[in-house]
Amino acid sequence: MTGNGARLARQWQGQFEGQLLTPVDDAYEASRRIWNGMIDNRPELIARCVSAADIRAAVKLASAELLPVSVRGGGHGVAGTAVCDGGLMIDLSRMKDIRVDPVSRQVTAAPGLLWGEFDRATQAHGLATTGGQVSHTGIAGLTLGGGIGYLMGKHGATCDNLLSVDLVTADGEMLTASVEQNPDLFWAVRGAGANFGIVTSFRYRLHPLGEVLAGLLLHPRELAGELIAFHREFLVGSPDELDTSIGFLNSPEGAPLVAVVAMYAGAPREGERVLEPLRKFGPPVADLIRAMPYTGVQSMLDDAAPVGDRYYWKSNFVSEIAPGLVSVLRDGAAAMPSPHSIILLFEIKGEIRRVPRAAMAFDHRDANFELSIIARWTDPGADAANIGWAREVWNAAQPFVSAGVYANHLTADETGSRVRAAYGAEKYDKLAMLKARYDPGNFFRLNHNIPPRGA
Repeated sequence: MTGNGARLARQWQGQFEGQLLTPVDDAYEASRRIWNGMIDNRPELIARCVSAADIRAAVKLASAELLPVSVRGGGHGVAGTAVCDGGLMIDLSRMKDIRVDPVSRQVTAAPGLLWGEFDRATQAHGLATTGGQVSHTGIAGLTLGGGIGYLMGKHGATCDNLLSVDLVTADGEMLTASVEQNPDLFWAVRGAGANFGIVTSFRYRLHPLGEVLAGLLLHPRELAGELIAFHREFLVGSPDELDTSIGFLNSPEGAPLVAVVAMYAGAPREGERVLEPLRKFGPPVADLIRAMPYTGVQSMLDDAAPVGDRYYWKSNFVSEIAPGLVSVLRDGAAAMPSPHSIILLFEIKGEIRRVPRAAMAFDHRDANFELSIIARWTDPGADAANIGWAREVWNAAQPFVSAGVYANHLTADETGSRVRAAYGAEKYDKLAMLKARYDPGNFFRLNHNIPPRGA
């Protein structure tokens, strides 16, 4: 901390419609706190932006004062890169505008929106697009990193439904990126967007969606091997409308469970027919699947990811859930230091696979699962045990996983080769060249960074 925050706030406040916060301001503490309670960084200054003009002013401020910059949208990223230690945090969380056009089935949304807010606005017109699986996830970070969610089988990843963005570049220029305008930049922001600018507006494609069938099937943990083997066969030929995940978790009372999280994005009656074999297997100790609005689906796992708990995440993509991997995950779940931790396998299939791999920076188009080992706890004194547990399970799983990793699930200590693995060597090299063109000084570096080629 340089101690210059107060001086900078006085000098620059006149250029902002929003507010410049220093550590002595009442709103500072709340503004710097994000979803992952492990993150305790203290920016020198926080620019609480309310407009694109404010974002441009913040970029100008940081450039003039040689301040490192972090960007906060929803603040849900596990790595905590939204909050810098010292420097300027550009806070977009107050930018909540959303405009739905039900005729064109498009929506224009500001970067501070959370998926719960976005879904309520679009569902008012019976429309939706692929979003996060927790309602307090921000739309900006999820979209710019790719975006996997319940609708990806039917409608592709979030970035596959992105039509254009307006963004502020490192030199303070305002650009529109789409297939027609600055297409190379549009290619890059769909998967690696945090490296290329600050998006002020997103425009998405929407799809009709009414009531859906969704919920959890809970089984005793000892049935994990049988359940996953049955699930693997059940998925063969299953419709794009059906999205499922496998979860190793504990009940609120501490009972060890294995769960199937399911959503059918179509008529609930047809969903009943499709899901019947899976619901009969076991049978489950609890069948929580029911008809509900899509907004209910998007919030049904919120309690498993509360704001302010401590989180550490390790992940990879998996081409096949081999019996050896099931054993690793079952043993790992039994060794959880915290009963709140969870291991998830997200199904990847359908429309997300049909988008050409070369179409954008987001790279994960194979028929597989995404494995996420999620440590969650509350006691700072238990950091080492919980972080160590996630790393140990992840290390044990390596013989069974691919090198690929989802950028949105990278943690702060994963750099270099792990960032390269999020895109593959060819795309990473292309991104590094585009970075040299749009951000040659690596102004946007407090992220899962792709240094400009030659840097």
